[in-house]
Order: sequence, then C-alpha cells, then structure tokens
Amino acid sequence: MTTENGEHGEHGGNGGNGTPGGDADARRDGLERINPPHLAPPTGFSHAVRAASGTMVFLAGQTALDGAGRIVGDGIVEQFERALSNLLEVAAAAGAGPADLAKLTVFAVDVADYRRHARDLGQVWKRLVGGDYPAMAVIGTTRLWDEAALVEIEGIAVVR
Repeated sequence: MTTENGEHGEHGGNGGNGTPGGDADARRDGLERINPPHLAPPTGFSHAVRAASGTMVFLAGQTALDGAGRIVGDGIVEQFERALSNLLEVAAAAGAGPADLAKLTVFAVDVADYRRHARDLGQVWKRLVGGDYPAMAVIGTTRLWDEAALVEIEGIAVVR
C-alpha cells in the first residue's frame, strides 16, 4: 500500500469526503475510487474501485525479471521498481495506463522489510504511477516461484 505522501504503509490519512459511497473527487476516466467515511481512512490505496464501463485486463504476477529471465535488484526497493515497471509494461501492451489500474496484489517474502522501506517504495510508486491508488493488498508469502524474487505484483486494469 502506498501512502498519500509517497510512502507505502498502513491505513490512515486520505479518507473519503463524506459522500454516499466514498470520494466524490475519486471518479476519473470511468474508475470510481470508493472510500466510505465511516471506515478507517485509506492511505495509499482505495477501499474499492468501481469500473463504470470498459474491458477488464487481468495482469499476471510480475517479479523483477529482466529480459533474459534473471531477477535483478538486491533489495526490496529495486525489485519492487522492476516488478512494477514490468507490470506497467504488460498493462501498456494491453492498452492500459497507470490510471487504469483497478486492483493490485503485492506478494512479499518479508513484509517487515517491505514496511521498513515504505517511504522508498512509495516514492517509486509516485514516480511510475502517480497519485491514483487502486484497491490494493500486500500479502506475505514464504517464497515466490523464483527463489531470488522478494516481491511479485499482479493486478486488474480496466481499459476504456
């Protein structure tokens, strides 16, 4: 999860504005980000994203693989940046941009390490994606397909 100020991290911060169903200003290009005001304010994610219309694109999990199939990056920040870049490249090939991301799941082999680097991860997010946040979850896992991978990101985009 990414915080409003560029950090990846916990709930708290940029919640809904009291409109029924969530943020009124969260409707952009057919995706409505919904953050009910009675829930804990989300920071760096949206509680829900509703697609008004469009075609769903399911984005397979991406790790920090380079073109030769090798994991690159020694730490979580470098691997997150490469995995996110790979995901965005796949999305672009399907006609989706960063603002079309409706749902992402991040799998991390060390959630504590992920949290320790929250600010740096958030800066990567802001640089590559911007300020729109999809519905997101971070899930801890014991390992990923490639043993050298520290993080994997999968998602759903809605192309309009």
